Formats: sequence, structure tokens, C-alpha cells
Amino acid sequence: MNAVAVVILNYNGRNYLEQFLPALVKFSEGTNIVVADNASTDDSVDWMKAHYPGIDLVILDQNYGFAGGYNEALKQIDADYYILINSDVEVTSHWWQPLVKYLDENPTYAACQPKINAYHNKDQFEYAGACGGFIDSLGYPYCRGRIFDVLEIDHGQYDQTIDIFWATGACMIIRAELFHEYGGFDPDFFAHMEEVDLCWRLKNAQWSIACIPESKVYHVGGGTLDKSNPRKTYLNFRNSLAVITKNLPGYTLWWKLPLRIALDLLAAVVFWKTNSYEHFNAVLTAIVDFLKNFGKHFAKRRTLNSWRVTTARTSRVAVIFDFFIRKKKKFADL
Repeated sequence: MNAVAVVILNYNGRNYLEQFLPALVKFSEGTNIVVADNASTDDSVDWMKAHYPGIDLVILDQNYGFAGGYNEALKQIDADYYILINSDVEVTSHWWQPLVKYLDENPTYAACQPKINAYHNKDQFEYAGACGGFIDSLGYPYCRGRIFDVLEIDHGQYDQTIDIFWATGACMIIRAELFHEYGGFDPDFFAHMEEVDLCWRLKNAQWSIACIPESKVYHVGGGTLDKSNPRKTYLNFRNSLAVITKNLPGYTLWWKLPLRIALDLLAAVVFWKTNSYEHFNAVLTAIVDFLKNFGKHFAKRRTLNSWRVTTARTSRVAVIFDFFIRKKKKFADL
């Protein structure tokens, strides 16, 4: 039987550990649960030692962010499969077995995710992953059940197991060997979009990724960085530009990247008009910082090309135009 490590990356999440760890322990028998602490400044580590002394604890020497934190922690964890799960996720009975079973039976698949619904509205899909992630023709991520900030009610309409483009970092299983072989998460991202980047690399190397709705979890969302925080806006916009710079084929990057920057500037204007000045500034700063480091991101393509067998096909739709102009708000309408 393949060894499975369920790894929680924690940063100042003692309250979430207290709330959600009991169910994870109850429903994850047969796995090795590991809590990796990203140099928390709360009492997470002391609380874990006092209440769960039997759970493996990896203590990092500094806050490496989501991307670097997992990279550092997983170097110290021996397993065949890693299940990466946020501390603010509530698991259900038999949540992990379908994910492992699918990878066991499908050797050409690198990673999978469960169906992810909202913890505070359990009939609704959750923003971070919903029922599987996709990439549109301009490099915008969207999901079955979530397009931009519009979340669908879950009526079982997406309960089919399908191939997806990216699996969410909120809860994903990945073959440990492939995580390390393909470089793990890009630590320059710090947080947000790093799972999209990694999955795109895997897709470019002809690995497949799936969503397994038979497995279901509930995600609070924004446990470490709330969506109202301008820092989150900054990271999402900056990292999204880095993702397409690293992974889009060169013959389309030359025109899609300037278009994306123009559309991001338009988004900044929308923030300004809605009096969201901090988010307006976050978008502008993200673009400036991306351009300052463009050479660094572009240079990574050479490393990626050493792995690349083919270029993964993104969706042909342009979600931003379908959503805002054609008013298509649901995945099934695209």
C-alpha cells in the first residue's frame, strides 16, 4: 500500500487546528498526519505538543509563505502521496480514500482534488477550487462552480469525475516523486497561484490532473489572508502574470501578456471607481513589481522547457469577456 502523508501548513492558525483537526484525525486513519508550522507567532506549536503529541510536527525556522513553506516541509516528509490541506478545511467521512484510489488506478495522473464547498454555506461551492480548476485562453483561472467571484449552488451538477487543468492547494493530492521532480511550488510566489503554476508544469509534461467529487470537503477560505486584504490582491495579480510568463507558449505570450497587463490596469480603474483605493494601489504595485522581475520569471522558461514534452492546451474560451460582456456566470454556460 502506498504511504500517504496528510500535510497541514500552519501559520498562526491555532484556532483552526483546534476546530478542524479532530475531524481530520477521526477520518484520516491509515494516513500519516503532519502539521508543518511556518514560524507561527501564536501558540500553535505549544498547543499541538500539548493536545496532539502523537502527530508529527515539522517546525520551520521562518515564514516561507505557502509556496516555500510546503517546499521546505515536504523535504522532510517521506511518503508516496502528499495530501496538502489547509488548516481551515473540514473533512468528511472517507474523504481521502477516493483520491488515493484514483491515483493508484491511473498511473498517468499526477494530482487530484476533491469537491470543495463553502464551510459557512455548505450547499455552495467554495472559491478556492470549487469542483476543479481550468485556465482560459488568456491565462485566467476559473472553476467548475466558480467564475471570478460568482459562486454556484451545488445541485450535484458537477459530480462527474473529469480531467481538470489545475487542482487547488486548499486540498490536493499529488505524487510525492513528481512534486519534487518538477520543482515543487515556486517560492518567489510566496502565496497564491503557486498550485496553478505547478499544475501547468505537470500538464506541459503530459501528466493529467482530475477532480474526484466523490471526495468532498468544506473550506472556510481566507484563513490566513482574507480576500478583503490588499496584500491578497497584490499577490494574485502579480503571480497571475508570472504564471503565464512561465508557462504560455512563446508564440502567444508576446501578445497575450500585454493584453493581460492592459486588462489588469482596467481592473485597477474599477477598484478606483468603487473607492477601493488600497486595492487599486495593490494592482498597480503588482504590475510594477512583475515588470521589474520579468527577466527572472522569463528565465525560468528555460528550466521548464527541459521538462516540457508538449504545451498544455488551455481552454478556448476567454472567461473575462464571457463573464463581463456576454454575462455568462456559470461554468456550464461557457
